[in-house]
Amino acid sequence: MSGKIVIIAGPSGAGKTTVVEGLLERCKLPLAKSVSATTRPPRQGERDGIDYHFLSSEEFLRRREAGDFLECFEVYGRGYWYGTLRDSVSTSLNQEKWVLLEIDVQGAREVADHFPDAVTIFVRPESFTQLERRLRGRGTETEEALQRRLQRARDEWEQQHRFQHVVVNSSEDGAVAAVEEIIEILHRHAEHNK
Repeated sequence: MSGKIVIIAGPSGAGKTTVVEGLLERCKLPLAKSVSATTRPPRQGERDGIDYHFLSSEEFLRRREAGDFLECFEVYGRGYWYGTLRDSVSTSLNQEKWVLLEIDVQGAREVADHFPDAVTIFVRPESFTQLERRLRGRGTETEEALQRRLQRARDEWEQQHRFQHVVVNSSEDGAVAAVEEIIEILHRHAEHNK
C-alpha cells in the first residue's frame, strides 16, 4: 500500500496551517507534511526546510523548467513564487505516508489533476465576514494589498464545491478533529480494501 495525498486548501486566513499542525500533533496515522518552496525571503523565526524551502528566483525558475514542481504559482502579484516539490511528495508516498499539502485552491486543482485519488478538503471560517476580520486583524498589509487578498479569497471561497470535503473552522480543536476523522475513515477504508 502506498501513501495518499491529502490536500488542505482554502483562502488565506482560513486556518489551514493551524489545522495541519494540529493533525501532525494528534493524529496517530503515518502523516508527513509537504514543505512548500518559495522565493519570498524568510520571516522572523522561519527555518529553511522546515517552514519552507527558501529558493532564489533563479533556482526556482530552473527547477520549474526542469518539471520539479507538482504545482507552482506566483501569489498575490508580489513577484514571489510558491510551489510543491514533486520529489519530497513522492518520497513520503513511497514510505506509505499520508502527505498533507497545505496549498491554495489553484494549486489544489493542479495537484488533483496529477493525483486524481487525492483527498481534497476545503477549510474555511463560518462566514466570509469572519474571514475578512481575521485578515484585517493581522495588520500586516496595506489596504490595497488587503483588497487584493480579499478578492482572491472571494474567488477561492466560490470554489469550495469542487472539494470532496468542506470543514468549517469555527474552533481550532473542532476543525482539527473534523479533518482527523475524515482521514481516519478513509485510512480504515483503504486498509480494509488492501
